Amino acid sequence: MIKKVVALEVDNINIVGQLYLPGKKASYPIVCICHGIPAQRPEPNSKDGGYPLLAETICCEGFGVFIFNFRGTGASGGNLDILGWTRDLKAVINYLYTLPETDRDHLSLLGFSGGAVVLMYVAAQDKRISYVATCSCLAEFNFAIGNDNPQAIINRFRSIGTIRDDDFPHSIKEWANGFKLVSPIKYVAKIAPRPLLLLHGSHDEVVDISHAHRLFEEAGEPKQLIIVEGAGHRLRQNDRAIATILDWLKSWCQT
Repeated sequence: MIKKVVALEVDNINIVGQLYLPGKKASYPIVCICHGIPAQRPEPNSKDGGYPLLAETICCEGFGVFIFNFRGTGASGGNLDILGWTRDLKAVINYLYTLPETDRDHLSLLGFSGGAVVLMYVAAQDKRISYVATCSCLAEFNFAIGNDNPQAIINRFRSIGTIRDDDFPHSIKEWANGFKLVSPIKYVAKIAPRPLLLLHGSHDEVVDISHAHRLFEEAGEPKQLIIVEGAGHRLRQNDRAIATILDWLKSWCQT
């Protein structure tokens, strides 16, 4: 397995990622993984292998894999901003599309929770994306439509280090409206005719399962909704969920 650290500049912000390649073939189907919105500060001594472990797992099955930190998270710079995240992902896709190792007919996006929201918005507008898989995806953000106080959300993000600058955001209203704008329920129909996988845990304690059913109803064919019985929100840590994702990717990308 070949690993390469990648740094991209987006809006004068450093976006850091890692590219995993199975070997030295000319090209591979590529899976770009989009992480969710952090709920807490990273635990430095955590035994969870995180997204690098997931990337290695998928790479061992013959895929090239790209993981990265959206702005405001991990090693990347900037502050958490959902519209900024869409620009980060667009830049990543541009980078992957130019790689000689990328099989351009098999470029997939795999997203978790907030990252799934972002990729749905981007993929609906970018036909270079061949396949879309989402885990624990919201149909829309509740706080963006008045059910919660955006300032309270900002304070929480500041407390866990995803909003880092004292003067950010410059407009709370514009920042909050960004979450409303990217609502997947508005865009999921535009994924078709590309294959879509919606994966959700039956016991998701963060995103109610009704979000998955709403998205499935709006989506075009081909589409598949799989409920992982007994699973919670963090499907990345669920072996059955990951096995399902791998089987789905292989069925479309390695035939």
